[in-house]
Amino acid sequence: MKVLHVNKSDIIGGASIAGHRLHSELRRHSIESFLLVDSPKISDPNTFTIQRRRFLESLTGRIFFGLGLNYLHILGSGEIAKTKLYEDVDIINFHNLHGGYFNYLAIPELTKKKPAVFTLHDMWSFTGHCAYSFSCNRWEIGCGQCPDLGTYPAIARDNTALEWKLKLWAYSRSCLTIVTPSQWLANLAQKSILSRFSINHIPNGLDTDIYQPLEASLCRSALGIPQDKKILLFSAQSFNDPRKGSDLLISALQKLPASIANELVLITMGDGGEELSQEINIPVFALGYVGGDRLKSLVYSAADGLIFPTRVDNLPLVLQESIACGTPVLSFNTGGVPELVRSGITGLLAEPENPDDLAGKIMEFLEDDLLRQRMAQACREVAVAEYSIELQAKRYLSLYKQVLEKF
Repeated sequence: MKVLHVNKSDIIGGASIAGHRLHSELRRHSIESFLLVDSPKISDPNTFTIQRRRFLESLTGRIFFGLGLNYLHILGSGEIAKTKLYEDVDIINFHNLHGGYFNYLAIPELTKKKPAVFTLHDMWSFTGHCAYSFSCNRWEIGCGQCPDLGTYPAIARDNTALEWKLKLWAYSRSCLTIVTPSQWLANLAQKSILSRFSINHIPNGLDTDIYQPLEASLCRSALGIPQDKKILLFSAQSFNDPRKGSDLLISALQKLPASIANELVLITMGDGGEELSQEINIPVFALGYVGGDRLKSLVYSAADGLIFPTRVDNLPLVLQESIACGTPVLSFNTGGVPELVRSGITGLLAEPENPDDLAGKIMEFLEDDLLRQRMAQACREVAVAEYSIELQAKRYLSLYKQVLEKF
């Protein structure tokens, strides 16, 4: 079997990392897997770059953005079907198709001769423009009258009804099988324009031999973090992304009593951690971007808990990585988060958008040593049993075979 994964990048962003992990594990299972991406960051003979007419796209892109239509200016997507790489593979696996590199109107052409699996990493595939619709459900009826043109990916004017119809047109002429990492996203897809297709729930996986609990004292020494403090970790690709809730984190930490705040240290991974130290009276160790699975495993293991104040998410890789390292999670009861953060078992969940409740959960967590120990053990057990990369690859292989037999 030969599989071609189409994605924005190979290792930048959660969807890219998830796709690369699956690709790598399939190759370990002797499957000929290839990546076709817009911007590869690592050297790999099995990773190829999508050929684009970037100068012309930069000119036409301004026109389509002004019209409120994303990605229709991308010119080379349909020509993927003319490449030898495409001709040689048996099945296509689309991943994150937004981000300014792929024209979704090419999906019918690419699925004429090859069956395709479409792995959703957010809601974008069935909305009129947004990756997450928050409280809006107009994507169920055709969008239009968009309440937030600025949410990612932003548009200049409300043409969401037209974009929704264009996606419907593309899907009605395509051969797709849908995969969602979370049951939450699967339930939404069942209500959407993707309901015409088979929808399958396969969680992302990770290498639980790399992401495993390490000796906390050694990890703290390596990072230069105090041994006698309680340590919380906050991770986000960009702390300026409103969806990741850094404002909710700041509010929650500001509400902690001095008796707890004085014994607490915050570690941050991602862009913008330095700014948090100006908002809270808690020492902040801003690590910036942390690359490499083993280094991230060390950071998770140094922390007592991960705090993840997201407003909405699918099945965040950072949560999987954290629980695999035996580090419980404090988050909000939103999106697919509760599928990983099982309250009282692998972490604690607060009411969405409620920093007071989150502060209460932080205090409950930090004041109960036995609770933290019990959760840490449960985290590791859940990760090994349900989220190993081997299990994910086996599930995808089984699905690929079913899809090929029916095509």
